Amino acid sequence: MVPFAPGGTTDLVARLLAAGLQERLGVSVVVENRAGAGATVGSESVARAAPDGYTLLMSNIASHGISPSVYRGRIRYDAVADFAHIALVISNPTVWVANPRAGIRTLADAVARARSPQGLDVATSGAGSSNHLLVVRMGQIIGKELNHIPFRGAGPAMQAVIAGQVPMMSDSLPSASSHIRQGSVLAVAMAAAQRHPSFPDVPTFREQGFDLASESWFGLSAPAGTPAAIVERLNRETRAFLATDAVRARFAELGGSAGAMSPEEYTEFVRREIAAWAPLVQASGATAD
Repeated sequence: MVPFAPGGTTDLVARLLAAGLQERLGVSVVVENRAGAGATVGSESVARAAPDGYTLLMSNIASHGISPSVYRGRIRYDAVADFAHIALVISNPTVWVANPRAGIRTLADAVARARSPQGLDVATSGAGSSNHLLVVRMGQIIGKELNHIPFRGAGPAMQAVIAGQVPMMSDSLPSASSHIRQGSVLAVAMAAAQRHPSFPDVPTFREQGFDLASESWFGLSAPAGTPAAIVERLNRETRAFLATDAVRARFAELGGSAGAMSPEEYTEFVRREIAAWAPLVQASGATAD
């Protein structure tokens, strides 16, 4: 289960992983997309599924890190207790991209647009993502709120930017990488501590005067109550898949780093992410409205 529309990082990585697990397990692995409400709709459906190992979720920073705070009181699953977390799959930085015809080549251009009467619209894969919070934080820093335009996944958001319907997008690097290379969008800034080796010409936020960094992550989870033997088998096969040279090379090309965690480590990682993001969500004032 991918809790976003097709075309984004979660979907892209899920399809790579599905092909790998299908080969390693000898069973058919089908990817289903169920978007909505900051990735909580698809996530809830998995939390309520039979714990037999046949329904899995691409858990992620939105559904299991940020949405528990953004949708507090409305989310209908516990991001830790209602899942058997299996493995971290990939982590990657956020990149801001713009339509080449939008006249935005630097963050200074973006700030100037934001402070103009027309303001600046910035698309994301949806409310409750780290990409969304980066939009909020940037607006706070420059003293001018950016117009957040949430979509039901990175794929539709990117298509809107390419079509010129929205001038700019805050996106995870893997889902934006092919569009950057094709020239259909212009990479404006990387939200990382240093330039990414796969995109050395893209300056960071810090290089352009804004001390901001943002990293997304994506993993594999099952419903709580899934037998430990199944969880361990899925973890073992996932980690073996991630360790292959072909996968590591593909992830590097996309701009991500392969994960390597045990079920216990990934569960604790999710727990720490929820705790770490809660005060940041509160301070940002970000809501799902």
